Amino acid sequence: MSECINKAIQAELNQIKKDGLFKEERIIVTPQSSKIETYKGHQVLNFCANNYLGLSSQPEIIEAAKAAIDSHGFGMSSVRFICGTQDIHKELEQKISKFVGTEDAILYAAAFDANGGLFEPLLTAEDAIISDTLNHASIIDGIRLCKAKRFRYISNDMSDL
Repeated sequence: MSECINKAIQAELNQIKKDGLFKEERIIVTPQSSKIETYKGHQVLNFCANNYLGLSSQPEIIEAAKAAIDSHGFGMSSVRFICGTQDIHKELEQKISKFVGTEDAILYAAAFDANGGLFEPLLTAEDAIISDTLNHASIIDGIRLCKAKRFRYISNDMSDL
């Protein structure tokens, strides 16, 4: 049976490659920045990183991360709702809140998580969301989690909107 499954999977993989849909993994051997080097020695421009401000390779950030690892270990091992929130996490949220002039701030590990958690606390069944059908999956999921009425329009179609 496993030989049959392997043949079916290999055929599917071959079709994906034939259709130009196979994604080769790109192995990067340098810190993330606007210019990176691949394991094959190619110097390339990086237009797809989320390191928008280039902070991930700044010496001050690296030293602060090392100090946090020394004092608190490497992460919470769970989401804050289950394990709680570390003091350094709350301190950072308070500093950001003060900087932007808000009552409080919530940090998420990724934009997907932020979009997933945005709509539910803000919107009720009395609200409505008008959403592009081609919105990012995280926005679609976030909208599904809230009680607001949902209206979707065909992407870039103003007459449908």
